[in-house]
Amino acid sequence: MTEVLVQVGTQGQQQGPGTRVVDHPAWPALKGAVERIRPWQGKDGSIDLAAGGAPSRDEAERAVTEVIDAVTALAPLLPHDAAYHEALVEDLRRWAEGGFGVPDFLDSLMAFQPAERREDGLQHLVVFPMYTQNGNPDRNLEAVVLRMVWPDWLAELERTRYDNPLFCAITFEDFTSGYDTNSAVLFPETVAVREAPERFTWGGIFCDREAARFRRVTDAAVDILGLRLPEDVAAMLDDQQRCQDAFVLWDLVHDRTHSHGDLPFDPFMIKQRQPFWMYGLEELRCDLTAFKEAVKLEAEGVPQARDVQMAVLFDRMFRFPVTGERHRNYDGLGGQLLFAYLHKHDVVRWTDNKLHIDWQRAPEVTNQLCAEIETLYRDGIDRPKLVHWFAGYELVSTYLAPHPGSRWAKGPDALDLTQPPRKLVDDVLPDEFPLSMFYEALAKKLKQVIASTKGITAETGGELPAAA
Repeated sequence: MTEVLVQVGTQGQQQGPGTRVVDHPAWPALKGAVERIRPWQGKDGSIDLAAGGAPSRDEAERAVTEVIDAVTALAPLLPHDAAYHEALVEDLRRWAEGGFGVPDFLDSLMAFQPAERREDGLQHLVVFPMYTQNGNPDRNLEAVVLRMVWPDWLAELERTRYDNPLFCAITFEDFTSGYDTNSAVLFPETVAVREAPERFTWGGIFCDREAARFRRVTDAAVDILGLRLPEDVAAMLDDQQRCQDAFVLWDLVHDRTHSHGDLPFDPFMIKQRQPFWMYGLEELRCDLTAFKEAVKLEAEGVPQARDVQMAVLFDRMFRFPVTGERHRNYDGLGGQLLFAYLHKHDVVRWTDNKLHIDWQRAPEVTNQLCAEIETLYRDGIDRPKLVHWFAGYELVSTYLAPHPGSRWAKGPDALDLTQPPRKLVDDVLPDEFPLSMFYEALAKKLKQVIASTKGITAETGGELPAAA
């Protein structure tokens, strides 16, 4: 393999720190090399050089050398990531020299520490073999250029009220194919490594994609449903920056909520197998906590607070229930539950083929649902696991009709309670709480719009494509 020194290249020195990575000629070269490598990789990220259609070892090494050359040329633009880029080059070289087996980028992953320097507009070049959540399930090589979003108002709220030292709000500059998907996160746990670190020290969420997707889907839903919006809410939907601000505050509070409050179990539920409605309740709890905090912040005069409330309501009610497959779709379930709860409490009404929202009562009743979930959690610490799962089921089924064929809906007598709880998860139907007739109709009308948001960014948001 061609020897490459881990020093800055003269091409990078010509432009200097602060120049946009995507404007440097080494960036398209890097993208092109990564895109050539990706189809050669298997699910685990390895390249089987003996497989039919595989590249020769020389060809694969040349492509990796191009990636190394490009990273080396771009590194001077990003002096704050010098240690990461040096480790990245070593990981790439070791992968190639080892014959392209299952990649191990633990050293470079540990060297990448974006949360240590959260500065608004600071750019990063990230290259890892990784899967992209809600995107590509395989650990292919990916390259993404991003910027940190950390305005003073957000930094002050994190410092004084919502401490979350691992949270990174980010936006896209450019990316390879794994992010030309529905993925809106950059998480370290997705990277191919020899062993999982004891703890992860950062997590990134692309607020520009979330905001652009939210605007397009909500705008279409409002039009389909004949919903009349208050002037300030309509103005928000027309403003990408306002929506991004709403999402960074929403995400900041949501993310920390996973480890705050009365938690009867592992907050991220990574180490447990549970019925998917428990995951749905956890995600909804975190979103409704962000909503509750936004109500408080609005009363204190924080400009972004009302926008957060609208973002939570609309994204949860209009996009979540009709996005993705119906196979244990816990985010979809949470959206259905929020809509049904507001409907049963006369905050939303579907009358004369139009949706009406009682804007005055919406904050109070939404906080009421949050309180019911918090009570479920607080009481859960005194319950056996299975009893707690049934309590969660009871809360959800109070507002959503279970599938007629559900065994869980028939109660404990319908289940084999001699089995351990994790085995009873197998008795949960893939679509335990089917869509209502309202959402079945909405899903058909929004299908193309939602499909059109694949790979969306702030720049590509704009108007709906003609085909949609």
